[in-house]
Amino acid sequence: METVTITMKNPPQLYLEADNVTPDKFAGKSASQIAELHVYEGNTTSTLGKYFEVAGSAGATAADTKIVVKGDVSKVKYLGMKMSAGELVIEGSADQYVGAWMSGGKLLVKGNVDAFAATGMKGGELTIEGNAGNYLGAAYRGDWRGMSGGKILVKGNAGSDVGMYMLGGEIVVNGNIDVHVMTHAEGGKVIIKGNAKSKLGGQLVDGTIIVFGTIDVMMPGYKPVGEAELEIDGVKAKFAHFIGDTGERKKKRKGQVIYGNLYKKL
Repeated sequence: METVTITMKNPPQLYLEADNVTPDKFAGKSASQIAELHVYEGNTTSTLGKYFEVAGSAGATAADTKIVVKGDVSKVKYLGMKMSAGELVIEGSADQYVGAWMSGGKLLVKGNVDAFAATGMKGGELTIEGNAGNYLGAAYRGDWRGMSGGKILVKGNAGSDVGMYMLGGEIVVNGNIDVHVMTHAEGGKVIIKGNAKSKLGGQLVDGTIIVFGTIDVMMPGYKPVGEAELEIDGVKAKFAHFIGDTGERKKKRKGQVIYGNLYKKL
């Protein structure tokens, strides 16, 4: 695997949209060709090379290409957008839409990410070593298709509206999570190893929420149905089991009504 390193040398005054920073767009290109890829600062079109020092050459394909992003990119959006293969490592924190609509590959952020990370994600792996902002793995504004595949791991905390309109895949938050988890979701799983606030699974059609810590306020549309033993990351524990959202429309499978599942560790 060939590695391209881009290092911030000229921080933008406004927010920078850099959707070309993906193994797919870098594949088959030299450092000078990569530096000519377009970016947007406000309504001005410019080149990647204006803001970043580019070193190394990409592999022949996205799968053969690794990108390392160095320097302060906290005002850079769309890093890893629509990537399908390869690797992308962001050594600090990044702005919105990290890994949006990604379908494959591995994306590692060693800091925090802002809102809408992994919007519409279809596959691949996103690891965030810091905190995640609002709308992680959710649908784009006005859309109903949230994350449908892949896996997200947040080692810190996550904001609100995680997994909104989620269809599949898995999100694991090692820390705490804010309000509105898997709202309108029709599939997928969110595991919260810390505490949750309220409005978990509002209008949930199908899918699973697992909480290891506390829940400040339980949604009224959830019905307790007993206890269950689950194994998460090789550890078995007992959970209170709830089904819901009972106030939401429900699908049927072989004549049986399908509910979402919410598990709270005992």
